[in-house]
Amino acid sequence: MKLSILNSPSPNRFDQRLRNADTGQFNGLSIRTVQVNIGLKCNLACRHCHVESSPKRTEEMTWETMELVLAAAKKAGAATIDITGGAPEMHPHFRRFVRAGRRAGWEVMVRTNLTIMLDGNYQDLPEFFAAEQVHLIASLPCYLPTNVDRQRGKHVYRESIEALQRLNAKGYGVKSELPLDLVYNPGGPTLPPEQGVLEAAYRRELSARFGIHFTHLYTITNIPIGRFKQDLHRQGYAGKYQDLLERTFNPSTISQLMCRHQLHVGWDGALYDCDFNYAQKLPVRGAISHIRDFDPAEFLARRIVTGPHCFGCTAGCGSSCGGSLVTKDYTAGAMRAAEAG
Repeated sequence: MKLSILNSPSPNRFDQRLRNADTGQFNGLSIRTVQVNIGLKCNLACRHCHVESSPKRTEEMTWETMELVLAAAKKAGAATIDITGGAPEMHPHFRRFVRAGRRAGWEVMVRTNLTIMLDGNYQDLPEFFAAEQVHLIASLPCYLPTNVDRQRGKHVYRESIEALQRLNAKGYGVKSELPLDLVYNPGGPTLPPEQGVLEAAYRRELSARFGIHFTHLYTITNIPIGRFKQDLHRQGYAGKYQDLLERTFNPSTISQLMCRHQLHVGWDGALYDCDFNYAQKLPVRGAISHIRDFDPAEFLARRIVTGPHCFGCTAGCGSSCGGSLVTKDYTAGAMRAAEAG
C-alpha cells in the first residue's frame, strides 16, 4: 500500500521519502504518553533549545488547562504524563500538577535541566521528586565540562554534577522506583553516537569522576529548528546538516516515531503531533485543535503534520524524547551511504 498523503496538499521532501519507502498511512498508532509543555520560562537559555526558552519568557499554562490535560490523558488511556518546558519546575502550579497526576495513578516524567535545583526557591525539589516517585529525565549533553558549558552556559556542568549528586543521595539512579535518565545531544551538526556505547562511557566517566549513578542514557539528535538552526546558519552548516539527515533516513524508525504514540499539548492548550512541531508552530491537522475538544479516536486517525525537520527523528538510529529508536546496525551503513552520497 502506498502512503496516503490525504490532506497534505503540498507534500514536502519528508512526505516523498515516506511514500518512496512504502511505509503505509502516516497517522497515530497509540497514545502511550501525553506530553505537556507547561511554560517557556527557564533559568537557562541553551544554544540548542528548540523552543527557545529563557528567563525572559512569560508564557505559562493555566490550571484550568492542566485539568483538561489530565482529563484527556484519562480518556486516552495513556500511561504517562511527560512534563516539559522551559524549566517546568518554575511554573507556579508545577507541584500541584505533579501531585494530581501521581494521585490519579500515572507515571509522571519531568524533563529537568538539573541546575534549577540549586536555586534557593527550588532546593527542596530532590525531596519532592523522591516523595512523589517522579521519573526524571535530566539534560547532560556530555560527561565533559567544556562541551556542556559551551552549549548551556558557564558553570552549568559543575551545577549539573552537584544536582545529580543530590539526587543520588535521595536514591535517584540507585533505587528502581526512582529512575534518573540522562539526555545527550551532539554539540554540533553530527548524529549521536550509538546509544549503548555512549551510555557505557557516561557510566564509567561519571562514576570515576564523581561517584554518580543513573538509570539510562538517551541520545537525541539535534533537530534543525530554533536556536540550533540559527547557529547552523551563522556557521554555514545548515545545508550540509540537512543533507546529512536526509541521506541517513532510516525507514525502520517510522513505526516508533514519538509523533505516532503520543499527544503533545502546548502551554495554551493547543494540540501538536510532537514537541518539535510545537516549536515550529505546526498544530495538528483536522477539527481537533485544542485540548478542550480532544477525542482519542479522531486524534489517532489524523494525518501527522510533517516538514523537513522530521528527518532529524529518522536519521541513523532514529531519535525521540526517549532516545534512539532502533539498534546500532543501521547507523554504520547509513553513514557510509551518506559519505558515498
